[in-house]
Amino acid sequence: MARSRRRTTAPLDTDPCPCGSPRAYGRCCGPLHRGGSAAPTAEALMRSRYSAFAVGDSDYLMRTWAAGTRPASLDLDPRTEWVRLEILGTGEGTPFHNEGTVSFRAVYRENGREGELREDSRFVREDGSWVYLDALA
Repeated sequence: MARSRRRTTAPLDTDPCPCGSPRAYGRCCGPLHRGGSAAPTAEALMRSRYSAFAVGDSDYLMRTWAAGTRPASLDLDPRTEWVRLEILGTGEGTPFHNEGTVSFRAVYRENGREGELREDSRFVREDGSWVYLDALA
């Protein structure tokens, strides 16, 4: 699995993508972060959002959060280093759906200790684009 490091600037287009894809950042999540394209599937959006956490792109996270569940602001903790993403499963969320789910495991490091976040995330389309809705209970 690919590893990512917390950054203060966006990765170079030739750098490995933090989401764990075999593609370079400039051919994977980079165009989504820059607004040059939209995620074609719920999984692609999930991967790009993970990458946004890894590179500290809170603006992208806010833009890709459903209007009804989006917080007023988002402050990312610079002490959190996102290490790797593992997609555990998906439900619907293809270019032919309007809703989808992605189950994932994200490994992070804080204060020298590793932890993990597991979530079953829900995604919906707003104005034709995939956005993060919430976590399933």
